Amino acid sequence: MTRSAADGAVPKGRSRRNFAGARPVMDDVARLAGVSKQTVSRVLNDHPSVRPATREAVVEAMRTLGYRPSRSARSLASGRTRMLGVISFDAARYGPASVLTAINTAAQEAGYLVSSIALDTADHDTVIEAVDRLSAEGADGVIAIAPQLWVGRALADTHLDTPLVVLENGLDSETHLVTGDSRAGARKATEHLLGLGHATVRHLAGPTGWTSADHRMASWRSTLEAAGVEIPEPLVGDWSADSGYDLGRRLAARPDVTAVFVSNDQMAVGVLHALHEAGRPVPDEVSVVGYDDIPEAAHLLPPLTTVRTDFAEIGTRSLRLLLNRIDGSTEPPKPESVVPVDLVVRRSSGPAPR
Repeated sequence: MTRSAADGAVPKGRSRRNFAGARPVMDDVARLAGVSKQTVSRVLNDHPSVRPATREAVVEAMRTLGYRPSRSARSLASGRTRMLGVISFDAARYGPASVLTAINTAAQEAGYLVSSIALDTADHDTVIEAVDRLSAEGADGVIAIAPQLWVGRALADTHLDTPLVVLENGLDSETHLVTGDSRAGARKATEHLLGLGHATVRHLAGPTGWTSADHRMASWRSTLEAAGVEIPEPLVGDWSADSGYDLGRRLAARPDVTAVFVSNDQMAVGVLHALHEAGRPVPDEVSVVGYDDIPEAAHLLPPLTTVRTDFAEIGTRSLRLLLNRIDGSTEPPKPESVVPVDLVVRRSSGPAPR
């Protein structure tokens, strides 16, 4: 019985040098499988026109030879670099860091490398330079974690000629947007506190100009307005526990404050500290609700009621959208892809004091 190339036979006149010596190349795979180099290239790039039997023969030849396709070979075959660019801002915070981790994991599973640029400042020129750098590296597509309004404006001015997905900040109808549902999260938090009998809800907001902070504050305000209760003047922090502590001391000094919705968990940690220091027990005198559900939230004293954002889903969904665009998906762009949020009720919120 004659063994075919797909069965692992070495073609006549060919030594087995590549099995134990020099690293096998695409030509070796083509010869062993009895196909053209172009067919090997199509198999490497999952081209739909390759017949199953042919694909199996090529894959078997790769296994037999121990062939490992180089990234440069894939790039030449497909016209792609198999590299994606990610621009992030304030990457040390829990939310952006979690999204970036999810993007890296999903990209690796899809066979892509990620080139990340973490910017300390989000001024217009810095954003333009970051996009130019990723373009020069040949990124097949770019994901921008753009939490601030001015970052979105800068991205809109780059005229990037590769697919782009933006997190949190819409640019135009042609750009895919992925975001957590900040409006729904703020509404759930505020309604939860009002439902516990509190006369109104104070708000410690994130920095002005940050999309999520602005959406949460607007939703908090509209929820109080719909309930027909007093709308107190919000306090504005900088996302840090220190700012939560400083502003929390001001709230703790007011006996009429019984409920506080805080725009992120780090600031909520500072508020809990300030209330404890002022002798205002939580939730007996003041209820506190945070946002994000950081890993430490369940272990605070008391455990923090908060709005859980699925950052892993945001990262994975943004990567999936980008790859669809790179692959030439004809699906019309949607204005935004909104990831739902959940209210996680713990012991930091309770009935209004009598």
